[in-house]
Amino acid sequence: MKFVITAGPTREPIDPIRFLSNRSSGKMGYAIAAAAIEANHEVVLISGPVNPPPPAGAKLVRVITSDEMHEAVQAAVRDCDVLVMCAAVSDYKPARVAEQKIKKRNEKFSLELIPARDILKSLPQSRNFFVVGFAAETNDVEEHARAKLATKNCDMMVANDLSDPNIGMESDENAVTIFSRGGESAKISRASKKTVARELVKIICANAKKVLTKKF
Repeated sequence: MKFVITAGPTREPIDPIRFLSNRSSGKMGYAIAAAAIEANHEVVLISGPVNPPPPAGAKLVRVITSDEMHEAVQAAVRDCDVLVMCAAVSDYKPARVAEQKIKKRNEKFSLELIPARDILKSLPQSRNFFVVGFAAETNDVEEHARAKLATKNCDMMVANDLSDPNIGMESDENAVTIFSRGGESAKISRASKKTVARELVKIICANAKKVLTKKF
């Protein structure tokens, strides 16, 4: 199968030297890419700015902003079987980007933010590829993940509980709960992200083949 996997954060510029971003390290997305390659799948890895080297065998597409990631995903899904949206794409971006560095002043400063593009919602309702979303939550994890699964028209949602600071973002370990369209759920207990990624790829492939029977 051909996987398109997104990883890492996006950066939304405020001025030439400042940006809005998040704590995503890209480790989970890169681990999923490596696991998919290990399982003999073809991988396009669309990555925000991160430090880890890409896994050997992946076709790497580097992006910085949410708009760039949106365009890269739209191009890549024209020919794929599975889209794994593991990237932590910014929810908001500055309404205007200053051409020059914004100088510090002894007064309050307000930054107007507007919604960034929602890549999952922008995908076609009718499609011939399997979509896996990720939900990073700090509370009511199952409720928010199931809601996101429905509203963003995903086939599967992988939820991270970020209330535990020792797993998830920036950590080498993770624990996830997987929710499917039919109401089923499964847990992958705390383990290295490499181990979690291998289990995820197995589950994704098994479910994708059921949904995309006509392709295989």
